[in-house]
Amino acid sequence: MNNREMKSNMLLMLTAAIWGFAFVAQRVGMQYVGAFTFNGVRFALGSISLIPLIIYFKNKKTAEQPEETASASALVPGIIAGSVLFFGASLQQAGLAYTTAGKAAFITGLYIVLVPLLGIFLKQRTGLNTWIGVVLAALGLYFLSVNEDFTIAFGDLLEIIGAFFWAVHILVIDYFTKKVDALRLSCIQFAMCSALSIIIALIFEDISVSGLSQAAIPILYGGLLSVGVAYTLQVVAQKHAKPSHAAIILSMEAVFAALGGALLLKENMGVRGYLGCALMFAGMLLTQVNFFEKKESAEYKA
Repeated sequence: MNNREMKSNMLLMLTAAIWGFAFVAQRVGMQYVGAFTFNGVRFALGSISLIPLIIYFKNKKTAEQPEETASASALVPGIIAGSVLFFGASLQQAGLAYTTAGKAAFITGLYIVLVPLLGIFLKQRTGLNTWIGVVLAALGLYFLSVNEDFTIAFGDLLEIIGAFFWAVHILVIDYFTKKVDALRLSCIQFAMCSALSIIIALIFEDISVSGLSQAAIPILYGGLLSVGVAYTLQVVAQKHAKPSHAAIILSMEAVFAALGGALLLKENMGVRGYLGCALMFAGMLLTQVNFFEKKESAEYKA
């Protein structure tokens, strides 16, 4: 591994840490504002934070087509991707009111296992490693979320349903990034997710200046650091990182979330829960290596 790859891997690890601790910020923010209010403001900030990056890359490279054409071409894909993102992010944020940051992160990470499974319907080849990873992840989910009376906690159920939307979101992004500029697509999808979240928040939630001010730090972290900074680091680092290595490193997001939950929120999942996390993590890694090596590309959630 050369120095360039080493630096890229370190940046990816920092990205995973930022995303992981974002689960802690999201859970803290839920104490002051509703789920849709939090996401509405968070993704609005995230969308705005990408605008300087879009301008930078636009000025850096020679434009082969007018800006208006590029923006228009990413509009419809951004609306579609943002709509799917809205469901995944809403379920994740709502679930965090009833479960721990660590559990939410590991369950959300199931999208990594679900992506190649959903890929079967798109006639994508699925290897043996994927099926072994699915079994390990399912077993881990059982230990993590299924209680002794064979019931699943409400928050965990929301996160599980949300994982399916995150998986669909990955496939949607993978499809559209081959056709439109990735940064423009991300900016528009974040704006779309924000708009839908704010509309629902205005209907069903009480939005107050006091609540927003108390949740300011978690919202700023989730919007600027988790979206703007982390996304930029990911884009820069992946230029010189191997896709399979990037996938493995970024999956550490769940580990950082569990660590942050334990240190900052005093969360404890117990022996059974941590065993489930270990099995799920092993399944996620096994699935990622197989899937990304075949695809030779990296796709992640924002």
